[in-house]
Amino acid sequence: MNENDHGVETEDVKITDKRKVDPQTGAPRSQDQGEPVVETPVDPITELTADLQRIQAEYANYRKRVERDREVTRELIVSGILAEFLPVIDDIGRARTHGELDGAFKSVGEALESTVQRLGMKPFGEPGDEFDPTRHEAIAHEHSDQVDKPTCAIIYQPGYEFNGKIIRAAIVSVSDPN
Repeated sequence: MNENDHGVETEDVKITDKRKVDPQTGAPRSQDQGEPVVETPVDPITELTADLQRIQAEYANYRKRVERDREVTRELIVSGILAEFLPVIDDIGRARTHGELDGAFKSVGEALESTVQRLGMKPFGEPGDEFDPTRHEAIAHEHSDQVDKPTCAIIYQPGYEFNGKIIRAAIVSVSDPN
């Protein structure tokens, strides 16, 4: 037993090198060969401080991970709920197209559309957009001299995205150049 700078008794630690290759020569060692390394006293205050720092770092990482997981869960829940509203929003769009969106139904439809947009859901898919198979689902195809790259010609059903993720792809007809 030794006494450190703080007046605390410490045990001497003996470390044995059990590596199979000698680090100085690079030669393999035999099974029974192992050289003792310098005996160093361990300061308990230094050891406890290192443990405390490690635990604090683990806790900080845990808090960050939990907060990130909460945000991902929130986004999944909101996007799932918004996806459930898509048939109603489609019906409102069809009623508007046929001139049947008026009176009280018009204000309810517009309120619903503005609410889902405020939550972060955005429609996409306009005639003339460049065709992107990750955002559009093509159900018809034609050739045209008026386009120079695959282009969405007719939008049968708009697509929707939330926070950069596709909730539903737009259903389109594609025009290809001749």
